[in-house]
Amino acid sequence: MKYTTLGNTDIKVSEFAVGCWPFAGGSVWGAQDDGVSISTVHAALDHGINFFDTAEGYNDDSHSEEVLGKALKYRREHAVIGTKIGPAHLIPRGIRETCEASLKRLGTDYIDLYQIHWPNHDVNVSKSLEVLEDLRVEGKIRAIGVCNFGQKDLGDAADSVEIVTNQLPYNLLWRAIEQSILPMCRDKGIGLICYSPLAQGLLTGRYSSADEVPDGLSRSRLFSRNRPLAVHGEEGCEKDAFEAIKKIVTIAYELGEHPATVSLAWVRAQEGITSLLVGARSPDELKLNLPAFDYKLSDDIAERLSDSTNAVKQYLGDNADMWNGTNRMR
Repeated sequence: MKYTTLGNTDIKVSEFAVGCWPFAGGSVWGAQDDGVSISTVHAALDHGINFFDTAEGYNDDSHSEEVLGKALKYRREHAVIGTKIGPAHLIPRGIRETCEASLKRLGTDYIDLYQIHWPNHDVNVSKSLEVLEDLRVEGKIRAIGVCNFGQKDLGDAADSVEIVTNQLPYNLLWRAIEQSILPMCRDKGIGLICYSPLAQGLLTGRYSSADEVPDGLSRSRLFSRNRPLAVHGEEGCEKDAFEAIKKIVTIAYELGEHPATVSLAWVRAQEGITSLLVGARSPDELKLNLPAFDYKLSDDIAERLSDSTNAVKQYLGDNADMWNGTNRMR
């Protein structure tokens, strides 16, 4: 396992991170056993994966922060925890209380990377960041990151404090950040944490058609507005998306590799990537993704993969918001 450093800190994170949203179970992910989630965290640590990403808002059948805290009870010193504060709690007077609540659920006295989950355009972000910086100076948090920040919001935040990472959706099917956000992150030296690098499982080849995808996973803008949980109001690009998936699966099988390995290797090879969040729900799912971190694509294969999703990229445009037709990434 290789490691990268968060900004100017001494925090080293594995380039494979466990995205812990599935630990919450519930309407999006379906039933999830806490014991299996805990075993997944231990398996990750045993394989050299030290980075775990969760959020205060990942709360359904279980609370993801609590499950992660239980898993790390005797192994905290080996882990880097990233968690997030929701936009409703970015009012300066509420930030400290929200942070303390996350610390309690996680069973720790510090958070390695505290991230703003989504921008809140009704508050002055510089005032919110002042409180986060106070928490950093006090040792409650070690570094500040953001998630889902577009060019303007990212620029405003970076003018106030050191922002070490921007967490964004990025995968072969979701390349909207290539238009403007990713180049800006590279220019400012802000590392990219990629969420949904397997497009919530679509790039594993698990589903052969849109109708096979569970409701909780078919609410993104890739899918029709008529899907049960979709709120984006758009037509979607299901036909183009599943044609692209077939091409990716074909390329992977030509190489004798699993589609997940090839898809993760493509993202990992892009410039400016700090870590990929993989939402492994079990030790077996975790192990399935490990080969991608020793696998290197040739330039011509990487180009074929990129070409296979150009129609989807064109449809999505520069709106990097996976779920809303009205872009929340300003």
